[in-house]
Amino acid sequence: MHLFSAMFLLLMLAALPCEALYPSPEEGWQIYSSAQDADGKCICTVVAPAQNMCNRDPRSRQLRQLMEKVQNITQSMEVLDLRTYRDLQYVRDTENLMKTVDGRLKTASENPRSLNPKSFQDLKDKVTQLLPLLPVLEQYKTDARMILRLREEVRNLSLVLMAIQEEMGAYDYEELRQRVLLLETRLHSCMQKLGCGKLTGVSNPITIRASGSRFGSWMTDTMIPSSDNRVWSMDGYYKGRRVLEYRTLGDFMKGQNFVQHLLPHPWAGTGHVVYNGSLYYNKYQSNILIKYHFRSRSVLVQRSLSNAGYNNTFPYSWGGWSDIDLMADENGLWVVYTTIPNAGNIVISRLEPQSLEVLQTWDTGFPKRSAGESFMICGTLYVTNSHLAGAKIYFAYYTNTSTYEYTDIPFHNQYSHISMMDYNPRERVLYTWNNGHQVLYNVTLFQVIKTAGD
Repeated sequence: MHLFSAMFLLLMLAALPCEALYPSPEEGWQIYSSAQDADGKCICTVVAPAQNMCNRDPRSRQLRQLMEKVQNITQSMEVLDLRTYRDLQYVRDTENLMKTVDGRLKTASENPRSLNPKSFQDLKDKVTQLLPLLPVLEQYKTDARMILRLREEVRNLSLVLMAIQEEMGAYDYEELRQRVLLLETRLHSCMQKLGCGKLTGVSNPITIRASGSRFGSWMTDTMIPSSDNRVWSMDGYYKGRRVLEYRTLGDFMKGQNFVQHLLPHPWAGTGHVVYNGSLYYNKYQSNILIKYHFRSRSVLVQRSLSNAGYNNTFPYSWGGWSDIDLMADENGLWVVYTTIPNAGNIVISRLEPQSLEVLQTWDTGFPKRSAGESFMICGTLYVTNSHLAGAKIYFAYYTNTSTYEYTDIPFHNQYSHISMMDYNPRERVLYTWNNGHQVLYNVTLFQVIKTAGD
């Protein structure tokens, strides 16, 4: 699929309206992120083929049809080979008989009187034994015609392949691979230029694996930049201590190549996050935050979150000891919780990753028990209105302006019970644990870029 499903990058520095640049979904394209200047002109737009784009590419269909024809021809040739071998063996077995009949016929032709009734009957019997050769010879004629058809099919296949090669510009595989790598580099460069943005859409769910119990959490490192590809899984929502560490996402999908970490203190809830090689989580039956370092397998720091509720005092709507929710985004490490003085409304605090000291705090005014889950993107807290089917992203709080708005961003809650939803700024995806399924969502971020002097 490298030939047709490579990711394309469109860097637009023209003065056209953004709407004119977006290929329609019917053409098989998806818009992943975009940017505009103050006048509404496109600065950088990243578009990529939809997941089923390969299947809709006419050249891909042609190649699949050619592969099917080649397979049919191969099967026909195998049948011909087997049949020819069998018939040839039969002809060889009757070779002596044919020579005997030929000799008798020559003798009878040269000396008709030598053919007495007994000799005639014997010759007749020999000819009768040769009669089965007639259908064999007929089969040879049929096979010969089939070989002619196969030869014509091969000639047609060659013509079609030549046409596809000309249409593609006759690039060899290595050249195409280099072009794909270049496009991917430009894509990542463009996404870095885009920086932060406002959430405008969530993709359909991508189920990675079905494992564990109904509740849990899974994650990758959220630190930017990072080349760490490990995946961590924590099954259950309270009193758990076992963390499974997988080498790659592929290993996580297969359930192989993992090591186990046994935490010194059990966790509460599912609001854990991995940031720069350490696990941050809420200690069971307390409002204490713990920083556990995976490499040294030790607790580096723990600190009480002042006045924060715990033990299902102010959980999300699904319960599960989800009072304290740690998360990370492009701006760093955060914690979402509630306090009695805040009357159960969601509180956001930005944390210093080394000491877990609270740097700044915001009161959102949104009741936490009415929230299904929440996550941070670019300093904005997004809150869902339920953990069940039909949920949508309903509320957004902007820490940069200390303002909020009600939103209406739908997403498909495929397995009807989300107990964890976190954003990974390095990958720009949402990680969710949904009724024993580990699921990803791509996100679409919109950004307005202010030009100098605005």
